[in-house]
Order: sequence, then structure tokens, then C-alpha cells
Amino acid sequence: MLSSSKGYFLLELLLSLSALFILSLFLLPLLTELREQSRQLDLENKARQLMYEELQANLLSNRGTSFSTSIQNGIEYQIIWKESELAGQKEVCVRVEKNSFLPEVEVCGLLE
Repeated sequence: MLSSSKGYFLLELLLSLSALFILSLFLLPLLTELREQSRQLDLENKARQLMYEELQANLLSNRGTSFSTSIQNGIEYQIIWKESELAGQKEVCVRVEKNSFLPEVEVCGLLE
């Protein structure tokens, strides 16, 4: 590809840089979307873990059902007990409020 004429190398360089730039225009939004989905999954997994811990603690100690919060890694998880639509069952929900950095997440489970 190297030629004896002047300027031919510069043209190839500009062409390859523009191709890399176009590729980066397609890949950067995909990477940011993947990062956001990963953050969403991490929040859901942690909320589900807190929900199961709350259900297990309630089954073992038969403590009252009340509103509480848990702060882990700077994220506030709200633990909310409410009556289920099924007769006589309680439901626990763990919720993360939406803000500029975090999406809204809510995970619920029944006390059996």
C-alpha cells in the first residue's frame, strides 16, 4: 500500500480513522446500554436477596411486619409489608426509588 507518491499514506490514515470513528459511534451506545442493564440486574438481585432475608427472618422469629429501610453501598432499599390480594397472606416488597443514577426496582414475595 505504500507508494512513492506523496500524500497517499495520509489518505489511507484518514480513511482508517474515519472507519474506526464510525464503528465507535455504533459501539458506544451499546456499551452504555449493557452497563445500564448490568446495574439494573445488580439492583434486582440485591433486592431479591433482601426480600428473602426478610421473609426468612419473619418466619423464624415471627416478628411484626413493619416498614423499614436498609442502606447498602449507598443505595436505600425500602422494605414494605402489605396485605396480599389472597386472603390472609402478607406480602413483602423491597423497593429502590428512581433517581438520576438508579432505575426504579420493586421485588415482591409472599409470606407462606
